[in-house]
Amino acid sequence: MTLAIFDLDNTLLSGDSDYSWGKFLVDNQLVDRDFYEQANERFFQDYQRGILNIYEFSAFSFQPLADRSMEELNRLHARFMQEVVRPMIGEKAKNLVEQHRSRGHVLLVITATNSFITRPIVQAFGIDNLLATEPKIVNGRYTTEIDGIPCFKEGKVERLEQWLRASSLSLTGSWFYTDSVNDRALLEKVEHPVAVDADEQLTVLARDKGWKIISLRD
Repeated sequence: MTLAIFDLDNTLLSGDSDYSWGKFLVDNQLVDRDFYEQANERFFQDYQRGILNIYEFSAFSFQPLADRSMEELNRLHARFMQEVVRPMIGEKAKNLVEQHRSRGHVLLVITATNSFITRPIVQAFGIDNLLATEPKIVNGRYTTEIDGIPCFKEGKVERLEQWLRASSLSLTGSWFYTDSVNDRALLEKVEHPVAVDADEQLTVLARDKGWKIISLRD
């Protein structure tokens, strides 16, 4: 079966859910504004430049999860979905997913953003399969540690290869859509790499490689 793989932030979404979650926490006075806003911006810039330390960022971004119960987090996420995420879901992105679904393709989202933030978003697209960075859970609460391999850069390829073995699927005929040069390793693995509203570095790379370049912005 053909696999259609999608990045989430700035690909299927016209924005970054991880960065926006941090801004949501700041705007609702759920974290220290000055410290969190500055750190969130610094990590976001590091990601865009391709130099993000995923372990340092995860320790920072998981802290508000570790500080709260699952019940409180789920209530906050429901508000976050309604107020922040749904306006980021455009018709072109939904139509692209449906095109692959109508062709009988297996749909998968693969993202560096943690699964707490992303799983409800992926479900809103009607996609069952998600590979994301996993926060470790101890005694029913999140911690500031990553559980397993972070789903970032080459880690995305490792996580995907594990998933393919477990699913008895292959990358024959596969598609991958992403905006970021951070995903170069995975783009080079699939048969149909597609740059979506790409960053400057990926745009240059895609033109050099002859990869398809599209926009999903309405």
